[in-house]
Amino acid sequence: MIVDNNCSKYIVDSGATLSVASKKLVHSKEGILLCVSHSRKLIGVLTKGDILRILSQEDFSVDRPVESYLNKNFCYLNESGVYLKDNDVDGLLERFAYIPVIDDNGHLKSVLRRKKDNESFSIGEFQISKTSPSFIIAEIGNNHNGDINLAKKLVQLVKNSGADCAKFQMRDMNSLYLKSKAGNLGEEYVLDLLRRFQLTDEELFEVFDYCKEIGIMPLCTPWDVSSLEKLEHYGMPAYKVSSADLTNHEFLVKIARTGKVMICSTGMASDDEINESISLLNSCGAKYVLLHCNSTYPTPYSDINLRYLKTLEKMSHGIVGYSGHERGRDVPIAAVALGAKVIEKHFTIDRSMEGNDHKVSLLPSEFKSMVDSIRNVEMSMGQGDYRQISQGEMMNRVTLAKSLIVNCDLKKGEEIQSFMIDTKSPGKGLQPNKKNQLIGKRLKRDMKKGDFFYPSDLVESTIAARDYNFPILWGVPVRYHDFLRIIQKCPEMEFVEFHLSYKDLEVDIDSTFNEEFPHQFVVHSPELFFGDHVLDLCSDDEDYREHSIAELRKVIEITKKLKKYFPKTSRPQIVVNVGGFTNDSPLSKNERVKLYDKLIESLAFIDTDGVELIPQTMPPFPWHMGGQQFHNLFVDPDEIVEFCNKTGLRICFDVSHSGLACNHNSYSFSDFVDKVMPYTAHLHIADAFGHDGEGLQVGEGDLDFKYLFRQVREGMTFIPEIWQGHENDGEGFWVALDRLEALLK
Repeated sequence: MIVDNNCSKYIVDSGATLSVASKKLVHSKEGILLCVSHSRKLIGVLTKGDILRILSQEDFSVDRPVESYLNKNFCYLNESGVYLKDNDVDGLLERFAYIPVIDDNGHLKSVLRRKKDNESFSIGEFQISKTSPSFIIAEIGNNHNGDINLAKKLVQLVKNSGADCAKFQMRDMNSLYLKSKAGNLGEEYVLDLLRRFQLTDEELFEVFDYCKEIGIMPLCTPWDVSSLEKLEHYGMPAYKVSSADLTNHEFLVKIARTGKVMICSTGMASDDEINESISLLNSCGAKYVLLHCNSTYPTPYSDINLRYLKTLEKMSHGIVGYSGHERGRDVPIAAVALGAKVIEKHFTIDRSMEGNDHKVSLLPSEFKSMVDSIRNVEMSMGQGDYRQISQGEMMNRVTLAKSLIVNCDLKKGEEIQSFMIDTKSPGKGLQPNKKNQLIGKRLKRDMKKGDFFYPSDLVESTIAARDYNFPILWGVPVRYHDFLRIIQKCPEMEFVEFHLSYKDLEVDIDSTFNEEFPHQFVVHSPELFFGDHVLDLCSDDEDYREHSIAELRKVIEITKKLKKYFPKTSRPQIVVNVGGFTNDSPLSKNERVKLYDKLIESLAFIDTDGVELIPQTMPPFPWHMGGQQFHNLFVDPDEIVEFCNKTGLRICFDVSHSGLACNHNSYSFSDFVDKVMPYTAHLHIADAFGHDGEGLQVGEGDLDFKYLFRQVREGMTFIPEIWQGHENDGEGFWVALDRLEALLK
């Protein structure tokens, strides 16, 4: 239950028309409108269901006062009663999503509502919701041992670890603890540590300022009212509530009244005590997250009971997290997999330092490892609603899976029978589970023994190449072995892009081509060369980089030889993926700058006389031979522009790659297009979806091709680069060109 004191979003004046009220209800994120008089007296309610009922009436008028259509027989509660402790309130909220609360004179005071499943909170620039990345708190606490310089050093290390905030604790020792001559040994030990290792208030505020200066959020746990007031005056964006204060109801209310998000640990509390605190926080309209916690230092793994996270989630109907005091980094990672959206873990520079928190803390390298693992787990969780074959799986499916093939020569029009079909690898054709659907169909083409069946063999329509109308020169990708067959399919085509494999570098060009062709051409350099060598002109390994340079020189020589057979191309372009990928994580801006410098250094050793190298824009997660990596260069539009201005080079704009980069980095696709199009020589066209769904058929992703083509310029060229588009004599390319032409009309 939430007590919402912000009633303005629910209110409509009694004099407003039905039209005005309907628009407010439609645009509101809430499901109810409360009609009040000028004195704020509640008159009636209007729901979206009421609107639908009204619209079905023959005599309704949108210009009539909304008061004429109100439901005046509605459920409400009177604030003078003890409704917040009334056990029937939860029952009422199961029947009604919203319950207005009025005073003795009928004036609207607040609204009770169910807690929404997608309830979210903002802490500064961070959004905490059931779909957000987890908010990771590095609990420094008193691990600075009273040294402000160490505190600042810890803050910098927390920043470097990837945590979202650095958290401290503030206590007014005089008001918080009883003055007694002696206590038990545990009390004496803890109080002695606190008195010796406290930072002064002024020092804490200085550390908070330092957090902001270096770009990490400060948070703090107030242990008493005096500390809360000081932190509130400072402007703390949210509050962490210690396990010790979960049953301190008066203190919880004071924190709730600040209106800030409360992150509440539940260590040392029973189910009944947690439920009491939930009811209290709900009654205050508090924005809160409950952290599962065991307040033992260190906590034995057998006592953690991590599955309790799900129970806590059901109890609060809200967002939950985990605060860990166990050794190691494994449990918080598991907590994220179970739905924790806030993670708190102690942070230290040295576990041997004096103080009980140090012993359960992670060292900087361990904390960073935990953060990295959490982010990997979050990325791997997905939505869980359906299984989608990834691009990497599709690549491996071609190699490893099986297809339906014809085991004899057949003519167009013949009926396909079971004995004509065999199952063989590779998996680039129709999957074996489609065999029964294929039997009885009539062939739409001649087939030779060993030819693959394709999904298009199951449908009646026929896909054929034709002349297409585009504002710039268009073509399709070809290989040496299918070039003649492809250009015969589409005589109107005036442009091709040769996709080379490393084996093609050994082919004798003069024995492959024996005549001149009227087509213009581009060459796409191999990415993979003999010996599993992936081209990388930015490698720190000098031998590897020199090898890459030597391989690219071979590609340039091949391209120059091809020019002899394609004389319309005065200076052929070579599309090249220049490298700069990493296996484990993406690089920082400064590290990327070094790679660009290394690339420019490599290019200086390559003679490009007679050809034009055009580096290809890249996705954030490229697929290399069925495995995913991290790409760093030609992903960011501003870096692309800077590189082109510095070198004078142009690019191959792969719109599928760059669409994925936009999705991953929250760039505007139109802004990306505007920035890089002036530096574009050639385009690869395919659709894209999400962060790594590349090479999709046109119309099956979310790219705005209309906007893209409004920005193309004279002299540019393009090809469709659809995944497996070359199969069945380029069928995927003809589909892409057909769809693209229709989109641009």
